[in-house]
Amino acid sequence: MSTRFNVVLSDDLNQELDAAAEDTESNKSEILRKALQLYLAALRGSRSGLQVSLVDPKTKEVKTEIIGL
Repeated sequence: MSTRFNVVLSDDLNQELDAAAEDTESNKSEILRKALQLYLAALRGSRSGLQVSLVDPKTKEVKTEIIGL
């Protein structure tokens, strides 16, 4: 079963989403589905005491920590 809903985006965010869809040869809906899955996984991890970060794969250095989930 699927559920359809509407989302209102700022012009800037919509432009970024358009660019991401073009860059990945995907579409907005697929990107938003993946973004929601990523957010929910991060939220579950955060609730378990884990942190969400972007890590340089070569150096293993944390480049960005994502907070506020």
